[in-house]
Amino acid sequence: MQTVKEKRVIRTEASVTGATPRQGRFGLRARLLGWAMLLAGCASTPPAPSPAAPSPAEARALIAQLLPSGTPDRDGWAGDIYVAFAVMDIAPSRENACAVIAVAEQESGIRTDPVVSGLPKIAWEEIDRRAEQVGVPRLLVRAALQLRSPTGASFSDRIDGVKTERDLSDIFEDFIGMVPMGSRLFAGANPVRTRGPMQVQVAFAERHADVRPYPYPVKGGIGDELFTRRGGVYFGVAHLLDYPASYDRHLFRFADFNAGQYASRNAAFQDALSIASGIPLVPDGALLSREGPQPAIGNTELAARVVGKRIDIGESAIRRALEQGRSATFERTSLYEGVFALADQIAGRRLPRATVPRIDLQGPKIRRPLTTEWFARRVDERFRRCLSR
Repeated sequence: MQTVKEKRVIRTEASVTGATPRQGRFGLRARLLGWAMLLAGCASTPPAPSPAAPSPAEARALIAQLLPSGTPDRDGWAGDIYVAFAVMDIAPSRENACAVIAVAEQESGIRTDPVVSGLPKIAWEEIDRRAEQVGVPRLLVRAALQLRSPTGASFSDRIDGVKTERDLSDIFEDFIGMVPMGSRLFAGANPVRTRGPMQVQVAFAERHADVRPYPYPVKGGIGDELFTRRGGVYFGVAHLLDYPASYDRHLFRFADFNAGQYASRNAAFQDALSIASGIPLVPDGALLSREGPQPAIGNTELAARVVGKRIDIGESAIRRALEQGRSATFERTSLYEGVFALADQIAGRRLPRATVPRIDLQGPKIRRPLTTEWFARRVDERFRRCLSR
C-alpha cells in the first residue's frame, strides 16, 4: 500500500511528463535518449566550410560598386586596384578596397593626373627656394628659364601655363637635361618626388620594385609609372597595405600612409618610452634622428638608453633595435617588449600599441596648418562613407 508521500512523488513525475506514472518513466527515458542521440549527431557534424573567395570578376565588380558616383572609367579603376591586390596577395575585401579608394579620393579626387590649383606659383616658389639654397642669383635663374625648351616654348612660359604635376615634372626633366644650371639647381634630381593619383614617393616605389618586381612593362622609369593610373594605384596599394601590422583600426594605416609605414606603432612606442623614462618625447614615429649609416643620437635613443639600464639592454642593442623601426621585427626586440612591460606596470594598465603620430605637415603645396592626424581622420571619414555605399 502506498504512503501519502509516495503518491505525491508519483503525481509529480506524471505531471512533468504529461503521462501516467508508468508512461512518465518510460517517456522521460525516451526523451533523454533522443537528446543524447541529437548531441552525438551534432558532435559528429563537420564544421561549415568557409565562404568561398570571390572570383576575379566578383571582386572587380565589388570594387567598382564602392567607387564614388561620377568616377570616370570605374571598371578601369576597379581592374587596376584588383591587379594590385592579386599581385601582392591582399584580400579584395570591402574594407581593403575602401581603404585604397579613400586615400585616392583624398589625394587626387580619384583622378590619374589631377589639376593642381595654383601650380605655377608653387613651381616658381620652389625654383626660387632652390636658387637661394645653392647660392645662384634669382635673376640668373630667371634668365636661364627664358631659353627655348624642346616643345618650342620657353621653360618660363611652360611653367606659367602648367596645370598638372606630370606636366611640371616633364618641364623639370627637360630643364635638368638641357641646361647646366638645371642640374645644379635641382642636384640632378627631379624635384617632383611625390606623384600620381595616390601621391606616392618615388623613393618608396623604387625600393618596393627592388623587393617585389613591378608587374607591368616599364617604358621610362618607376617614377614615370607613378604618373599612370596602374602604377600610381599599384604603389599606393603597396604603401598602404603591403606590410604586416597588428592595427585594430584602418585609421593607423592612413596615418602611416602620410608619415611612413609603422609610424603609428612607433609613436605609441615613444609614448610608452616617455612614461618609462620620464623624458618627454614628441610621438612623431621617427625612432632615429636621421637616415644614414651612423645617425646622430636623438631624444628617442637617449630615452631608450635611460630605460636600457633598468631592463638590462646595452647601447649597441638599443641602436640595432631602433634601426628595425621600419619593419615588423621591431615588435619582437627586447627593447620594444621591455619598454612596454615597464610602461604598462607604471601606468597600471595596458598602453595602446598604436597612436596617430604628431607631425606638422610641410611642403610646397601646403598652404595652411595641417597635421598627420588631420590627414588620417579625413581619410578615415571617406573610408567610412565608402563602407556604407
